[in-house]
Amino acid sequence: MTPARFTQCLLALRWTPINLASALHCNLAWIEAMETGDEKVPAELAIWLETLATAHETLGIPVAYRGKGLEPATSRAARR
Repeated sequence: MTPARFTQCLLALRWTPINLASALHCNLAWIEAMETGDEKVPAELAIWLETLATAHETLGIPVAYRGKGLEPATSRAARR
């Protein structure tokens, strides 16, 4: 996995390097090193990120829920 694709995967997942470091319970400096190409992305991690990112890129974000829950509380109570 190239550093560019690594970054693209994180963007597709809406993750920051901090989010990934937290999820993996690893050092943030290691994640940043993979971002810059100073460290190689391990094959298993690359496969995992590609799988998740591809799903997010393919499926996109559901738009049916935009604006849900934003109406005033009185409007919600009236519908019950």
